[in-house]
Amino acid sequence: MKKKLMIFLTVATVGLTGAVLPGGKKAEAAAPTLVHYGSKNGDVWDLQARLNKLGYKTKRDGVYGLQTERQVIQFQKDHKLRIDGISGAQTWGELKKLTPSHGGKVSGKASADKVSLTQEDRKWMARAVYSEARGEPYKGQVAVAAVIINRMQSDKFPNTAKGVIMQKGAFTAVDDGQIWMNPDSDAKKAVEDAAKGWDPSSNALFYFNPDTATSKWIWSRPQLLKIGKHIFTK
Repeated sequence: MKKKLMIFLTVATVGLTGAVLPGGKKAEAAAPTLVHYGSKNGDVWDLQARLNKLGYKTKRDGVYGLQTERQVIQFQKDHKLRIDGISGAQTWGELKKLTPSHGGKVSGKASADKVSLTQEDRKWMARAVYSEARGEPYKGQVAVAAVIINRMQSDKFPNTAKGVIMQKGAFTAVDDGQIWMNPDSDAKKAVEDAAKGWDPSSNALFYFNPDTATSKWIWSRPQLLKIGKHIFTK
């Protein structure tokens, strides 16, 4: 009886910690991208873009809502996949097989990024997102990163993240010194999601906090939407 109990405990332990390979290494299966109703990130944006490319029309906003879920279910029905409305390994595999040219290229390597950013750009953007929007909803942090990208792509602003961020009077965090704070993982991930093409700001070039803004000019800009405490404008 004791021997059987020991065998059971050993199997249970391996099941929790992963299979042990020679040399003490663990075999870990690569976790597939998994997004579902309620998910809000760049992977959802990628999913929505691929669905639209295949004719499954859904709003491209990086939010896995009911419309996106319905289109995923229809896609799964049409391609005889497991019908659960969840975009797991099987659904992603079929989508990527049917939309192989969807991703862009950066430095000659295949990438899901829609915007080419250098490591220097990413570093400065993460600093700006953290110092300007920490404490905001994650969607709002991605929106701040998207605003920086939108400026970089506009001929009215510098074409590097540092150039955009360090423009005189452009960001409060630069004026008060918070730009030098170390960004957290959420800020860095927000930059990556914005690089993938998620723009919750609706292509805004500016944003401001109505509770603290003193500039009359910023209030004159056409307002697009509000996320958290920030209003995003053209």
